[in-house]
Amino acid sequence: MEKKPEKRGMIDTWIDKHRSIYTAATRHAFVVSIRDGSVDLSSFKTWLGQDYLFVRGFVPFVASVLIRACKDSGESSDMEVVLGGLASLNDEIEWFKREGSKWDVDFSTVVPQNANQDYRRFLEALMSNEVKYPVIMTAFWAIEAVYQESFAHCLEDGNKTPVELTGACHRWGNDGFKQYCSSVKNIAERCLENASGEVLAEAEDVLVRVLEHEVAFWEMSRGGQ
Repeated sequence: MEKKPEKRGMIDTWIDKHRSIYTAATRHAFVVSIRDGSVDLSSFKTWLGQDYLFVRGFVPFVASVLIRACKDSGESSDMEVVLGGLASLNDEIEWFKREGSKWDVDFSTVVPQNANQDYRRFLEALMSNEVKYPVIMTAFWAIEAVYQESFAHCLEDGNKTPVELTGACHRWGNDGFKQYCSSVKNIAERCLENASGEVLAEAEDVLVRVLEHEVAFWEMSRGGQ
């Protein structure tokens, strides 16, 4: 029996349309340097400290997504998917603390750089009740998917990822996280199917802005601001 082609939704269409910035976010030079083994470990430590601060700011954002999933989705399974993501952040923060100890990164002394501050302000704006549910779910998917695709790339055949960084890569590059991202994407796509033209335009813009913030975050890790 011939397999039906997978249905393509708005997100796939937008990724095709904005392929250059999507590739810049998911195949950034910082990520590629981890995969090919040339990564500057001081850059990794910069990323570790900055991302720890980002994740702490990401928690209230995901909590706001959970509230919206309960109030606005009409599908009880949405809440369960988002709740799973929120619950995993506790383990993620503990992972960062262990990594910080391993790499001698004292998080209490880390100051958020400009790209980090800008990204967190962007998340705070998305927490407004004025932001439509399809828009917030599109942003939520993009934030998670960039890390999934980036770190999964570092685990693909032929990688020369340093053994001391494989734990970080498995954190986001594992199949379980891939399935989670797929579940979030399915929620976003379902919401976008019935969205107005205005909401679709907002969701596309937010997707691109997430990708731009991700690129800036990787750049910051390599010495940018």
